[in-house]
Amino acid sequence: MYDVVISGAGPSGSVCARTLAEAGYSVVLIEKDTSWRKPCGGALHPKVFELCPELKKLNLLELKQIIMHSADNHTLKYRSSFMENGAVADRLIFDNFLREKCVEAGAELQDKTISYDFTKRTDTKIGIKTKSVSETKEFHGKVAVISDGMSSKLAPKSGIRLKWKIDQLAMGKCSIIKGSHDLDENTAYVFFRPYRGYGWIFPIDTKRFNIGVYTFGEDNLKRNLDETYHEFLRDPNIQQYIPKSNFETIWSSTYPFPIEGVLQKSLNDDNIMIVGDAAGFISPISGEGIQSSMISGNIAAKTAIKALEEGDFSKNSLNYYKRHSEVKALIKEFKLKRSMIDFFYENKGANFNRLVALTEKDPEFKKQVIDLFISEEMQIPDKEFFERIK
Repeated sequence: MYDVVISGAGPSGSVCARTLAEAGYSVVLIEKDTSWRKPCGGALHPKVFELCPELKKLNLLELKQIIMHSADNHTLKYRSSFMENGAVADRLIFDNFLREKCVEAGAELQDKTISYDFTKRTDTKIGIKTKSVSETKEFHGKVAVISDGMSSKLAPKSGIRLKWKIDQLAMGKCSIIKGSHDLDENTAYVFFRPYRGYGWIFPIDTKRFNIGVYTFGEDNLKRNLDETYHEFLRDPNIQQYIPKSNFETIWSSTYPFPIEGVLQKSLNDDNIMIVGDAAGFISPISGEGIQSSMISGNIAAKTAIKALEEGDFSKNSLNYYKRHSEVKALIKEFKLKRSMIDFFYENKGANFNRLVALTEKDPEFKKQVIDLFISEEMQIPDKEFFERIK
């Protein structure tokens, strides 16, 4: 029996496994396919490098600037020393780097293995049922961490949360494209749309870039995702950055992800914690989830260590996870951003258009917007902030 069994070796599961292994605990990391590339823009928040400093060895392109475009073509440009600690990564390379660090720390990685159910819980152990090409198998531990994404079979079977509904999801499509481009290699380009969603272009290196678009909420049902993606690529404001015709799509995929934020009451139970995408650790406005998922995995590991030291794996003991200051801060941030979505996308994004237009004229207002969307610590805007936009 292991101390901790983790289902899902994405960023949240990998950080959780590494933290536990480095503390001397036995942990197994169950992953369906390490050769699968998570559909994602791949932008890395500076805090990601605090959780895994070795990532600098990958020599990723630094993100020194972000340019946000409103739907009516106003722009907000932002550059700072804080931004320069971010980067863009190919998710396949990034995820496998994190997994390698888990194994180096002493975690056991079970690849090509699907988690599909639990065995019966007792006060001292829980089991996860798995299947691979060759066998079915159970992995038992004192704590189970569910980190296998928004499509997790275990999260709803745990009884902690229900399956996601369509209006709680964003639907995205992105590609990695090879070819010459006119992008600043150290800039992330974000394009808000007149529907609920946005598009992006993130350079990966001098010859590749990640490009994609997503919709969410009611616009998931109103719009065809494939048509929305190609419409985005044909947009003249996009074409100014990628005017060449000799492009090769080397990878493309569609994907859903939760966009409602985190439900604090749906994070843990006896012997179980849910982290990462499976728990909704994704920003409701930007769709960014890598750094928040890694934070959730790290705090879950610290919670499991505390429980193992005390020999108490009850829900009350594991409540340390959802009550941790970093988790509570993320929940609060996501809740605030979710409350602003309807306001920003009102009347085909008219309020967001005005917001970006105001930043072009008013440096102080621009700073408030940056504090809301981009800065190291999100600042809650005051009533006057919203009154100016209206």
